[in-house]
Amino acid sequence: MTDPTDTRDTGPRAGTPLWAFLAGITVIGFTALVVAMLRLDMSELVELARTPLFWVLAVLVILGELRPVMVSSAAAVGGTYPSTMFTFAVLLHFGLPCAVLMQGVAVAMNGVVTRKSWHRVMFNIAQSTLALTAAGVVLGTFGIVPSPALPWVPSGGNLLAIGLAGIAYFATRATLVCSAVALHERRSLSRVLRATVGPQSLVYAGLLGLAPLVVVVMSHSPGLVPLFVAPLAAVYFTATLSMRRDHQAMHDELTGLPNRKLLIVSTEEALAEARQDERVGLFLLDLDRFKEVNDTMGHPVGDRLLQMVAHRLTHSVRPGDVVARLGGDEFAVLLPSIRDTHAAREVAARLRAALTEPVRLEGMTFDVDGSVGIALYPDHAPDFELLLQRADVAMYLAKEGRTGVELYQPDKDRNSPERLSLLGDLRRAIDNRELRLHYQPKVSLGTGAVQGVEALLRWRHPANGPIPPSDFVPLAEQSYLMRQLTAYVIDEALEQAARWWHTGLRVQISVNISARDLLDSALPERLEVGLAKYGLPPAAIQLEVTERILTGDQAYTQETIKALATLGVPLAIDDFGTGYSSLIRLQRLAISEVKIDASFVSRIGESEDEERIVRSIVDLVRSLGLRSVAEGVESDEVAIRLADMGCDVAQGWLFCEPMPAADAAAWLRDHTEAMPKVGLGYTPEITRTA
Repeated sequence: MTDPTDTRDTGPRAGTPLWAFLAGITVIGFTALVVAMLRLDMSELVELARTPLFWVLAVLVILGELRPVMVSSAAAVGGTYPSTMFTFAVLLHFGLPCAVLMQGVAVAMNGVVTRKSWHRVMFNIAQSTLALTAAGVVLGTFGIVPSPALPWVPSGGNLLAIGLAGIAYFATRATLVCSAVALHERRSLSRVLRATVGPQSLVYAGLLGLAPLVVVVMSHSPGLVPLFVAPLAAVYFTATLSMRRDHQAMHDELTGLPNRKLLIVSTEEALAEARQDERVGLFLLDLDRFKEVNDTMGHPVGDRLLQMVAHRLTHSVRPGDVVARLGGDEFAVLLPSIRDTHAAREVAARLRAALTEPVRLEGMTFDVDGSVGIALYPDHAPDFELLLQRADVAMYLAKEGRTGVELYQPDKDRNSPERLSLLGDLRRAIDNRELRLHYQPKVSLGTGAVQGVEALLRWRHPANGPIPPSDFVPLAEQSYLMRQLTAYVIDEALEQAARWWHTGLRVQISVNISARDLLDSALPERLEVGLAKYGLPPAAIQLEVTERILTGDQAYTQETIKALATLGVPLAIDDFGTGYSSLIRLQRLAISEVKIDASFVSRIGESEDEERIVRSIVDLVRSLGLRSVAEGVESDEVAIRLADMGCDVAQGWLFCEPMPAADAAAWLRDHTEAMPKVGLGYTPEITRTA
């Protein structure tokens, strides 16, 4: 594999379209240079070289070639050299041969100073020569053919000739450079021109527009020519500040990579210009176990690791592909042109291979890996948002299945057009705080005391009425909304717990989270902040996660689980018995409670097999020193059988249906005498009124 840290400019591969274009333009340009030199009278040049003006201009052209005036747009960043103003002035005053000579020497010196490869230097000399030649031809059609012996000074009647010559210069240079960029980055010429010509034309207009004034000063007061450095410096610094602002708006501050805004622009351009026989690929890449580095070495080292990852990813893709950072340890890669799914998988494998090279930081070696999700246009989605959403689905499958790379598969995605519309409605519901929590008590089968309540999410859609969680929670799990939804539910539950604890109802609230939430290394920190915000102890909330975490790779979730245990927030396994997991894995997790799935509990009185399953789970949970909770208890008979088995707690409609907060509070007050006195000594703070 190519070393991802090797950034040498080795030039285009022989025989490629880019190589042929550069070679052709170089030959044509140097031919034009030779022809121009043959027209130069050396005696006139020697005589000109004896004047201070010649050397002042030469120095200004050379210095102006060293630092470009950078301009940027949403999709491109490019440079315009200040030497353009003085070179064009030399063309107008002394003619084409002197102009191409000075420009060629300046470009060559720039190549030496900046260590550009020889092929780039030769191409730059050639394209600048051709641009000056085009301008010279236009001037010649107006009978303007200056020479060192017969210098020309423009007047007001020459504005048309000068304007057309400037347009010819800019058009030639822009076309040649953009053609090379288009071939190098495998983009269409029209796309590169649109992204480049607009911003650069303004700078070129300013530089070329000043050139006739330089000529006038050259002819009357040569000693004043250096004063043009002042307005040139103003143009330079103004353009630089503008470019920095544009760059900051479109790039990630830490890594320098494009951000989401620039990724959207680049993707939309790629989709608009996609050819019928090719696809556009959008990859979503998430680093695995990145939190370990942050926790072990601190955020500065974690930031350096992200910078190294960004560098490796950037040098593992083709020119024209876009690597962006979306935030945290999540990156996106845009492939504007790719043949098929096989090629997409090859690129994804190359990205992962670049990541797996060990990284040395602070004298330590870190192993980095990532999961990649792939979505292709037009196969999987017609626009950026859907591509990103489906790449996210694929990435989650790769992480969950430990496969490393996954292509989006419609049969594994529940997102129909109706569901996608529902996803947008759900996002708005979260933003507008339209979701509500209902609470169902958990009751001790031994004492009848309330052991806590489970918070159950409810959503009344403004047009479709009540929507069950089974319809919208799985949808959120497979999208970018899951973290937002979980954060919303936790905050609502903590706020309600604070209200209850403040009035003496010190009851623990259980909140359901997804297995994917445990992949979020920031979850414990957000919980700690929330508990502090409402003045609650960690035991005021419990997190419930499905049995699925027992069947996956716990290395991805273990750090989060350990952090929750350190914080003191209890964890429960929900819907136990449905996942065919290894029961011994329960010992390895810092959990306090196991909830037996209602599908087994509800059939205890009907099936001996179901009763044996429930009994075995209760016995196992007791042997591990954990609390067992039976869900879906709806009859006295089932409750009695569960109590006989030794089940600790029951939950279901036998005791109470899920209720809004106000009704749940009234129910809890009616049962306070049966509640144990906890007396933890906390007085929760209420930050929002009910």
